[in-house]
Amino acid sequence: MRFLVDECCPRAVADALRAAGHDVVYVAETQASASDADIALIATTEERIIVTQDYDFGEMAVRERTFGAGVLLIACQTLPILERAARVAEVVSSATDQLRGNLVVIEARRVRRRAL
Repeated sequence: MRFLVDECCPRAVADALRAAGHDVVYVAETQASASDADIALIATTEERIIVTQDYDFGEMAVRERTFGAGVLLIACQTLPILERAARVAEVVSSATDQLRGNLVVIEARRVRRRAL
């Protein structure tokens, strides 16, 4: 799958997705300090699922239906970084067919999904 990992996410998240064989663009490496609008444009143009910890993207996705490819919202910031990265990779591998076109909220103990 194709992902755009927001720079608010730890590098470990991008690394975990790459290690699982996914096509990952990490904003911190390519467009540091990009605005949310720029990130949305890149994701839409390149048909990438946004991976973020920024709740604004979840609101934008639901309210404006901006991100057809989908949004993975990491809502388990209390987990240590490596556990958080592993949790994201686990959800992606187990729910690959449920990511595209959805807002997926990844919590420490559950995953919620809403169609966009």
